[in-house]
Amino acid sequence: MDHQLPPAGDWRAWVVIGGRGAGKTRAGAEWVRTQVEGPRPTDAGARTRVALVADTIDQARAVMIEGESGILACSPPDRRPVWRASKKQLEWPNGAVAQVFSAQDPDALRGPQFDAAWVDEFAKFRRAEDAWDMLQLCLRIGSDPRVVVTTTPQGLPALRKVLDDPKTVRTHAATQANAANLADSFLADVTAKYDGTRLGRQELSGEILDGADGALWTRDMFDRRAVPDGVFDRVVVAVDPPVSSGARADECGIVVVGANLDGPRQMWRATVLADVSHKTSGPNDWARRAQQAMHVFQADRLVVEVNQGGDMVKQVIHSRDPMIPVRAVHASKGKGARAEPVAALYEQGRITHVPGLDTLEDQMCLMTPQGFQGQGSPDRVDALVWAVTDLLLSTGPSTPGVRRI
Repeated sequence: MDHQLPPAGDWRAWVVIGGRGAGKTRAGAEWVRTQVEGPRPTDAGARTRVALVADTIDQARAVMIEGESGILACSPPDRRPVWRASKKQLEWPNGAVAQVFSAQDPDALRGPQFDAAWVDEFAKFRRAEDAWDMLQLCLRIGSDPRVVVTTTPQGLPALRKVLDDPKTVRTHAATQANAANLADSFLADVTAKYDGTRLGRQELSGEILDGADGALWTRDMFDRRAVPDGVFDRVVVAVDPPVSSGARADECGIVVVGANLDGPRQMWRATVLADVSHKTSGPNDWARRAQQAMHVFQADRLVVEVNQGGDMVKQVIHSRDPMIPVRAVHASKGKGARAEPVAALYEQGRITHVPGLDTLEDQMCLMTPQGFQGQGSPDRVDALVWAVTDLLLSTGPSTPGVRRI
């Protein structure tokens, strides 16, 4: 690994990215040790309250605490902490304490406060952005709170966001860098099977790859232009409601798309105008957001997937405004199959994006014919697909009149 000890300088987050077996866990455990060990927790520079965050509590205990490269295994006997399972805490002889959290329950990070944190396998978190945001609000004591992230990479938008922060430093190591501590047969076997493949580049070389293998969209397919100051023959707001609501619910996908007849061949073209997807507190919340989007963009109608809600979805919308035109759509095919004809329109150059749709584009680059390869549900992509299908691929009702944006 490029660094066995944390880098020097002014940083808030240290992200250790590496292949399988590259020594990431050992680096995280040793960093925690350097922060808390000492005769007294009041020593200059010592940290007294540490958050340990993994995808689940069980994984935190099995890898970060009790694993072969975990904190207990790395600690000398006279400074080894005690694991209090009932409290989910590690307690050091000098009084320092580490508390364990699951990224699947970000709200558990409301209230506690820390001066250091270690996050393990961040790229696999289903609720990575929520967990990261809650953790940042906890790092508020001491003179210089810091966090270390150890992870095998994936093209996760939340990971890219952390890496793009100017207060983040990065360390990289391939699996081969830790060959002295790995079985020869393991290295020979995985190299023979995966060297040169996309999986090998990610899991062994530790590369952050852009999009999924065989993705329907790549970034060079996005034609980004300024918000058009012109005429659209039709504008729709498409909604992909989440199955549930509350803290563990997926996002509600809400995407606005405009279309017009263009050129001598009178070909329909579309522009993705906005992505206002969000975490919803319930049906009334997303219905309000969708209604606002319709008003702002003077949309002709609302296109809503109703597989999970049926008539109730339309009732929620019409309870706010009975005059909103609603087209209910049902998913009879898988997500990948529905997305393929829309991706073909991008290849034909018939769809453009306004700037600033990064999160939507991140999801699009993880959609394959076999389905979504990212974390969670691709709600933004689903909403986009419904909107473009309604505007450019539908053989349904005739189009309403002109709308200006």
